[in-house]
Amino acid sequence: MRSILDTLQSDVPHLNTTLDLGAATARIEVQSLLQQALAVPRSYLLAHPEQVLTAAQQATYDGMLQRRLRGEPIAHILGTREFFGLNLKVTPDTLIPRPDTELLVELALQRIPVHGRFRVLDLGTGSGAIALALAHARPEAEVTAVDASAAALAVARENALRLGIRNVDLVHSDWFAALAGKRYGLIVSNPPYVAAGDEHLAQGDLRFEPASALAAGADGLDDIRRIVGQAGRFLEDASWLLLEHGYDQAGAVRTLLEQRGFIEVFSATDMAGIERVSGGKLLKSL
Repeated sequence: MRSILDTLQSDVPHLNTTLDLGAATARIEVQSLLQQALAVPRSYLLAHPEQVLTAAQQATYDGMLQRRLRGEPIAHILGTREFFGLNLKVTPDTLIPRPDTELLVELALQRIPVHGRFRVLDLGTGSGAIALALAHARPEAEVTAVDASAAALAVARENALRLGIRNVDLVHSDWFAALAGKRYGLIVSNPPYVAAGDEHLAQGDLRFEPASALAAGADGLDDIRRIVGQAGRFLEDASWLLLEHGYDQAGAVRTLLEQRGFIEVFSATDMAGIERVSGGKLLKSL
């Protein structure tokens, strides 16, 4: 059996070399696996580096480490991912929430009143990350979250129940299909936007995530075209549509919005300086 310190000293460089994560990320991931195996907070690892793992703890940890070394996402191994301050369950049925998507939440919150009734629609909710973050930050808002995957909706529903967030309505729908007659003050979406033939689909975490949540036609814009084309029938007057998209798609998305009559069209950059979210306002709904 090894101690916590021995484990960190041997497995951090091993994981870093195998997956090319960077030393800091590899250390965080090994710590996370140790926390899971020992059922302790990170502070415990730092305070008790000399503690030797029991046989059961070592077996649990070794099993998780081997899965990670084979490239399985750390979020799937741990079963959770933190997003906008919420600890969310994730499974292979959903896209893994990513820090870049928090930009979409921040931009949405700027457009949702702190108090009063306000209807928000999240298209393609997956684990519920965006919808739950918005509903948690704006408890008086009415958030509708849709997904075409019943399995993904089950994960989102479990997250909502576990977090005690009640102002979210989860709907099984292929984009707008089940929402006839509904109108919203804001529509947000992190839709599939990777080109079908993109080599990245066969690399890293993307290999383990549902293809239906990632790829969208030859140029990656099929679903965004569909959303932009139909959003006018579901927006209230003078309401916003905000979309996350790929690193090189901002110009194309802005053009699609402008062609559909949206004004104040813009793109916002993520933490890496990449135009990651674009949006616009529709003065008169269709």
